[in-house]
Amino acid sequence: MIDVKQKEQEAVALFKSGYNCCQSVVLAYADFMEQSPEVLATITAPMGAGMGRLREVCGTVTGMFLVSGFLHKANDPKDLKMKALSYATVQELAKEFTDENGSIICRDLLGLIKKEESPVADERNAEYYKKRPCVELVAMSARLVGEKINDKLGCTNPKI
Repeated sequence: MIDVKQKEQEAVALFKSGYNCCQSVVLAYADFMEQSPEVLATITAPMGAGMGRLREVCGTVTGMFLVSGFLHKANDPKDLKMKALSYATVQELAKEFTDENGSIICRDLLGLIKKEESPVADERNAEYYKKRPCVELVAMSARLVGEKINDKLGCTNPKI
């Protein structure tokens, strides 16, 4: 059973320590995924800020999807049942996130009019955290995927 509150706190702490939004959600679940934090941090590094700062799909959402892939391991391309379970979980998570936030698109969540062109990440300071919902989105995505894992694994009393 996933301790959802603990995973939320871990993800937020990771984000505040400098990891991007996707890395923060995924690294909080490194133990569940049974993967090296170094490898996970490396492969998720390009996914922050809406995929390489393109402001497309929110990095926290991408992180949820990646973690959920370890719930239904659709690693055999011929296993259409497992692929369907994996896709269904992604669609459920996207709907839950959208229901709470109105979108899964980074620029929409940040209230930006257009995509950003610069690959340079903003400095993490008090103003950064004050004007962006990213900390809350990291926590929410860590919560949603943890609840989904507990639900899919049949845990009736997830720690919240």
